[in-house]
Amino acid sequence: MTISKLEDGRWLADVEPIKGRRFRKKFKTKGEAQRFESMVRSQVALNPAWNPKPKDRRRLLVLIERWKLLHGHALVDVERTDLVLRRMAEALGDPVASELTGAQYTAYRAARLASGISGKTVNIQLGYLKSLFNVLLQLGEIDYPDPLAKVRPLKLQERELSFLSKADIAKVFYSLRHHCKTPHVEMVATICLATGCRWGEAQALVPERVRAGAVHFVNTKSKRRRSVPIPVELEARIHAHFKVYGLFSNCRDSFDYAVKVSGVSLPAGQKTHVLRHTFASHYMMNGGNILTLQRVLGHASLNMTMRYAHLAPDHLQDVLTLGPIRDFRHFFDTGAELPKLAELEA
Repeated sequence: MTISKLEDGRWLADVEPIKGRRFRKKFKTKGEAQRFESMVRSQVALNPAWNPKPKDRRRLLVLIERWKLLHGHALVDVERTDLVLRRMAEALGDPVASELTGAQYTAYRAARLASGISGKTVNIQLGYLKSLFNVLLQLGEIDYPDPLAKVRPLKLQERELSFLSKADIAKVFYSLRHHCKTPHVEMVATICLATGCRWGEAQALVPERVRAGAVHFVNTKSKRRRSVPIPVELEARIHAHFKVYGLFSNCRDSFDYAVKVSGVSLPAGQKTHVLRHTFASHYMMNGGNILTLQRVLGHASLNMTMRYAHLAPDHLQDVLTLGPIRDFRHFFDTGAELPKLAELEA
């Protein structure tokens, strides 16, 4: 008897391909049991000493350690990602990684959402976990596919990007100059506003990266170097700042404080990133080119930059002249002439 059905509904594969070599394993379906029997017989025929590889019983925290050692160490933000993964593993009860199910994860996700965590955050964290399994599979560290492969990220309502108006910019920079003791925060904010760079990119600048009328960013999020022109006066101010105060230090909190004091209201999660949105938004409103903006911001995909396209002065203006309403302006414009029937039938 090689395959038999058990009382609990599962199937037992009991295979003895050669005398003295017996393999037993339980499966949910008869088909899985049959495939196991076929695989065992073929493997033993090729190599009588063959033994099936034991099931991977390592827990999620152990795999996170392996991921960090084999792959994560090369990432710019490895420590933050590692911390996020560990907290997720602990919240899930540090399960045997190969036995993690979509139901387990979605229950955890529901609890996170109920506690006030945003949908965007849980989607990012799901991406981290999926990436961990996929990377370890590619490296041969595990021999099973991503157990969360069928779990889809939440569909989120696209939110409108917030940016500072000219009046808001004036208020924030007044607050930076008069209410912040940190000497670096105003200069870092100025660089962000002038170039559209990320706060961390500006904060990491050294004098050698500000030259020839441009700021040269390295170690960026997209792993690509880029250069953005700046006024010669700003270049001189940056070098003068370095001579007096030295290299920039972490001053994010000072910026957040200045915004709060200024009275300018920002959506949750914006903070320093609002300067990047502000640069991109004003650039497009002033007639900038979307492809140039992509290069300036360092976006790997144009889709990301297209979020700002609607701010261009001529965005979708063809609707006014090419849509059918052009022939029926009298519907809403009392000064428009009524079209003649012959004209409409032409």
